[in-house]
Amino acid sequence: MTTTLSTRRAQAAPAGTTSVRQRITERVAPYAYIAPFFLIFGVFGLVPLLFTFYVALFDWNPIGEHVFIGVDNFTRLFADARFWNAAWNTISIWLLSTVPQLVLALGLAHLLNHARLRLAVFFRMSMLVPYITSVAATTIVFAQMFDRDYGVLNWLLGFAGVEPIDFKQSVLGSHVLIAVMVTWRWFGYTTLLYLAALQAIPRAIYEAAAVDGAGGWKQFRHISIPSLRPVIVFTIVTSTIGGLQIFTEPLLVSRSAPLTCGPVRQCQTLTLFLYEQGFGQFQFGYGAAIGVALFVLVVALATVNYVLSTRIRPER
Repeated sequence: MTTTLSTRRAQAAPAGTTSVRQRITERVAPYAYIAPFFLIFGVFGLVPLLFTFYVALFDWNPIGEHVFIGVDNFTRLFADARFWNAAWNTISIWLLSTVPQLVLALGLAHLLNHARLRLAVFFRMSMLVPYITSVAATTIVFAQMFDRDYGVLNWLLGFAGVEPIDFKQSVLGSHVLIAVMVTWRWFGYTTLLYLAALQAIPRAIYEAAAVDGAGGWKQFRHISIPSLRPVIVFTIVTSTIGGLQIFTEPLLVSRSAPLTCGPVRQCQTLTLFLYEQGFGQFQFGYGAAIGVALFVLVVALATVNYVLSTRIRPER
């Protein structure tokens, strides 16, 4: 009898310990799974961001002294006409590239979702070709297409009696050239995001709307767009962040003056201006101040776009 009770107690103790360990593991495991992301983000994202704010308060010589000057870099920045020119170029290129990209992607995704196409998978996968193409190769092709003397676009405009346009040397022309490259590169990726979300919408909803007399446009407006709200919000925010940080396309467009993007800085973006001041002139403090200003601009516009896009609500 005594031996049996002792055996049961010996067996019960490990079981209780195992239960406590299991509960601790279940609570700790989710944090352990997501910890690598936050560790990597902290090392390569948060720490450099905070260090940028710190460097912006100094006259920072990379191989010399670091003199604390407070907000003088920002005072100088807001009085610098080159900064405002770069800010305007950035916003202009962002608007010219983001809006057409999202509209084209949404329309094409709706077409691919409803049209009965042979080799539909091939057409859908071909949307990724611009995304995987080298940016340098893309720039070379589009620069030739928009060339003043031998470009295909000016050749076609010549049939309409339009004089050749020097896209690279004009403000609007260079913005359009860069915006077309950005749109061509990213709209396929955005199309696949919209298409995946559209295919998750039950067909019965469209069939019921058709029975009630709703045409294709009404179905698209009152069913497709509201159902795509989370994806639309995601693409708008990510396109805003990426569009305001554009660097490679304007850098490669003007090969004669890559950092200034032309003699009158007609397509110099904030990231190019930052690179010119920080790594061209070695004014790290002033470059950091430009980075802080760009960060504030990105957060502000992304927040505005998020608030506006979340107003899209499903019909009830």
